[in-house]
Amino acid sequence: MEKITEKLLLEKGSPKTNKLDQIKTLNLSKLQLKHQDLPVKLLSGLRSLERWDLSGNRIQEFPKNLELPALRYLDLSDNQMEDVTTLESLSLLEELKLEDNLYITVSDNHKLMVLLPKLRMYNGKDVSTSANHLRFVYSENLRTRTIAVWEKSFNLPDPVTAEKLSTLEKNFVNAARQQVKYGPSSVSDFTKWKVEIIAKEYLLSLVEPKKEPESNEFTDTKDNCEISTPTKRKQTPVVDPSVRLTPLKKLRSDLPDSAVTVSPRKTTLRLKSQTLTDGVRISPRKTEQPPLTPTRGRPRKDTPKRATKKDDGAQIEQEENINRKDSTATKLQKLVMPTVKSCSKPLRLKPLHVLQCHSKQDNSDDFSTQLWACAFQPLPDSTDDSAGSRLVATCGGDSVCVIDCETGMVMKKYKVSGEEFFSLAWSTVLMSRGGGAPAQHCSILAAGGKRGLVKLIHPRNNVAYGEFRASRKALSVLRFNHQQGNFLFTGSYDNKIVMWDIGGVDSQYNFKVVQLMLLETSATPLHICLPPTSPSTHLLTACEDGLHCFNTQLGNNSTTKRSKEMEITFPIYKKEDEDHDYHTVDGLSFLANDIVASKNHLHGSIYLWSWSRTKAQRPDKKNRTVCAVVLAELQWANTEIPYLALNTCPGQVYVVCGDDKGRLWTYHITDLQNNSFQSGKPIQPTEVLEWPTPVGKGQCQVEGPSINSVAMDPELRYLVALSDKNMVIVWKRDECS
Repeated sequence: MEKITEKLLLEKGSPKTNKLDQIKTLNLSKLQLKHQDLPVKLLSGLRSLERWDLSGNRIQEFPKNLELPALRYLDLSDNQMEDVTTLESLSLLEELKLEDNLYITVSDNHKLMVLLPKLRMYNGKDVSTSANHLRFVYSENLRTRTIAVWEKSFNLPDPVTAEKLSTLEKNFVNAARQQVKYGPSSVSDFTKWKVEIIAKEYLLSLVEPKKEPESNEFTDTKDNCEISTPTKRKQTPVVDPSVRLTPLKKLRSDLPDSAVTVSPRKTTLRLKSQTLTDGVRISPRKTEQPPLTPTRGRPRKDTPKRATKKDDGAQIEQEENINRKDSTATKLQKLVMPTVKSCSKPLRLKPLHVLQCHSKQDNSDDFSTQLWACAFQPLPDSTDDSAGSRLVATCGGDSVCVIDCETGMVMKKYKVSGEEFFSLAWSTVLMSRGGGAPAQHCSILAAGGKRGLVKLIHPRNNVAYGEFRASRKALSVLRFNHQQGNFLFTGSYDNKIVMWDIGGVDSQYNFKVVQLMLLETSATPLHICLPPTSPSTHLLTACEDGLHCFNTQLGNNSTTKRSKEMEITFPIYKKEDEDHDYHTVDGLSFLANDIVASKNHLHGSIYLWSWSRTKAQRPDKKNRTVCAVVLAELQWANTEIPYLALNTCPGQVYVVCGDDKGRLWTYHITDLQNNSFQSGKPIQPTEVLEWPTPVGKGQCQVEGPSINSVAMDPELRYLVALSDKNMVIVWKRDECS
């Protein structure tokens, strides 16, 4: 009689349902089950199963080819497991328990970490760092040694026949297993097992080499731009600060190291109707700059001073609620929209809050602190879906804030005296809780800036739990791999991008950071983007001297120090002259899996281009350049101010970019079939949101500032804009739209 039936699965599973594909948790512990008692065909119906408890049984091996696409947690403790390679089909498994299996060896543990690429928690411990070392560093050393065995003693037969190839493979594998010696003797079984796999893969690559893309593919697109080596462009001379041609990232070296003892309260500016009056100003921008202050993005000649570690003034503060009595919504006049072939309607946004939560020492007259980066919290760490997307993190000056967009309340605030934060990024990692409890996902925040240090924060628990030095120079950009949450990329002003494995954390917030890769750029990286469908293989970076693409795949390259794979050029480059340099790419974001939005400084437009069709081209052999396959051009503001970053909302197909007058240019992209780029007519914005003209002390209106950065939640219920005058502007979607 069968032990496992559909009726039993429905009884033991939760939530309670009458369909197998709706079960998310299943407890089949202590049923004396053996391998043959697990029917693959029946169990394959558990398409939504996330957690499975099989502890306390008599299982010797897991059913082969059992694919459970949603399974993240598996408990096989107190069984009789012998062959761990049968777990290979569970490629998305994140947490595994195999305690009290007497036949499991150290080599078996190593095999599991290689076979399960997403495994982070093993027997209740975070193994992210050691697992990635095995997957990439250790395996790469074995690969190098295996190839050396081939090059020394073996060659392909001529002609290649199936019989000769079979004999060659057997001899090569045996030789590699005997000759490759690496690592401690306690894991020799793992080493031989991995060497055999590498040897077979290497021999197969020699017999069936990868085909290169056809050289004539998409050659017609090269008419859109000029393929040439970018000439070295003159640096813009440092101008009088009072002229203010560019927003400055002021690396202040004269700040004291002592912590600010008074917590700045949240300051909100009252929104006023958009009937403007002439000649009313709050206060002039501070024009005095300390000596040797570089502009953002220019190569730094001086390394920022290192802060002493004995007390850097780090603190998390629970802030009071903002007084919003005088806050009123501004009525906006909607511009005429372009005709689109879609049933979806453009959204209507209205201003909700204007906050001054980054003021120096709670000074409501501080309109000089520049705010640089903002990002919405991912949902997994939130108590419910509606609350998660309401929280946005912002950085500027010496602080990082987490704001509830609906209430306008600053929920958390993190300050480091003497720091100046330039970038931040959210991610989700696993936290082990000890005591046999399963690990849980938690959202963490990484922030960095002038000091070259990355601060790691768990906002939900009010804990700034660690830091590590990412560079001796200031950090310009941070970006997590959205599919591998413990992989962090940091870009810095020494023209480097470093890939780190920050691992997870335990209940005591212990963590370990390992450097995995170094990418060398020719200029300061301003933005980093990872393709949505392949974030572990390629990286795009927008730099001062152009847009560059890197191969970031681990394990198949003998070096962890890499140069660019290619440079992506744009049609506007053909119009360059001594007075106009369009190579600085100061905006970059994916609108969809295959559509990229990017912006070139001084261009006055935003390009939408195809990632796959651009990548499919063969780079120019001399300059390693390919021309972007442009799909459309969006009309934008005419300004000389650089670093006004754009952002996208793929869920609502929106592109948004601020300008130097406080306006937000929004584009609802619903139809790219009619190629506007070929017609020479840029797409007009769907709507330009005017500056809401908030009112400060003394009833003075604040003039429109430069919008340095924007962010949207996945459903575009909120839009947040950061200015160069210490203001966070929160817009909310009109529910009537």
